[in-house]
Amino acid sequence: MEPRLILLAAVSCCTASMTHAADAWPNRPIRMIVPNAAGGANDVVARLVAQSLAARLGQPIVIDNRGGAGGAIGAEIAAAATPDGYTLLAATFATHSVIPHVQKGTRYDALRDFTPVALFVVQYSMLAAHPSLAAGNVRELVALVKARLGKVFYASAGPGSTSHVAGLMFARQAGIELTVVPYKGGSPAIASLLANESQLNFGPLPATAAHIRAGRLKGIAVSGPARSLSAPEVPTVAESGVPGFSQSSWVGLVAPARTPMPIVEGLHRAVNEALESADLVSQIVRTGAEPAPRSRAAFTAFLREEYERYGRLVRELGITAD
Repeated sequence: MEPRLILLAAVSCCTASMTHAADAWPNRPIRMIVPNAAGGANDVVARLVAQSLAARLGQPIVIDNRGGAGGAIGAEIAAAATPDGYTLLAATFATHSVIPHVQKGTRYDALRDFTPVALFVVQYSMLAAHPSLAAGNVRELVALVKARLGKVFYASAGPGSTSHVAGLMFARQAGIELTVVPYKGGSPAIASLLANESQLNFGPLPATAAHIRAGRLKGIAVSGPARSLSAPEVPTVAESGVPGFSQSSWVGLVAPARTPMPIVEGLHRAVNEALESADLVSQIVRTGAEPAPRSRAAFTAFLREEYERYGRLVRELGITAD
């Protein structure tokens, strides 16, 4: 047989094999890598969606927490996985919008190495303060920070984290200087705020909502373009004295590049169906996040826009992993 015909036959055989695998999928448990520690805001959302998704797919979805390096470790593992629909990544604002621009030597390409599947939620951040801080709104806070320059400490979850980026954005647009104290993750940052070691934090709303309800922290403003469904009584930063301010994080589902499209489309439909469930929606809102189903094309465009937007912002603010 001619070499060209041999090659064509091999390609045909490979294509047929992948098509058969896609037709049979899923016939065993699926692994969803969560690039964060268990119990955090992203992990809670991923588990809620995974539980509902598993019921629709008829197979268990096993959560594999691979935290570290701001989410890069989990993303790298997912990018290198076999593209067969049995390893997925709960992608986040950090893994796909910020970390690739902040950490040198990251071993994955946020756009090229993954196939977008579906957006789960958007998460607004809460500008939270220790109850002892003598500021009840954004205007009072800005005046206080200017008057006590260098004496109001801002807790960051580390370079490139949501809290780090949101804090620097807020400081720039409000015309103030924050003394940023980096911690090794969101939980230690919140713990420092509860202990009054630091006085401010711009963390994901799910991480602070319970503490605010219990009176251990006070909510000053929400980062999004509109008030949060889970905390409608708290005004946005933009309506409280810093016009135009808007920052949000997100969690969504991606698959390794070259995952068969029938599998990707099946996952997309199942996720969006799950996000139509009133029970799941109420559970998500209680965590402080907001369901954000959209078409796969819209999610793909969203990922690129976020990647480019925060790439510019990281360069403007000089954010590094050092």
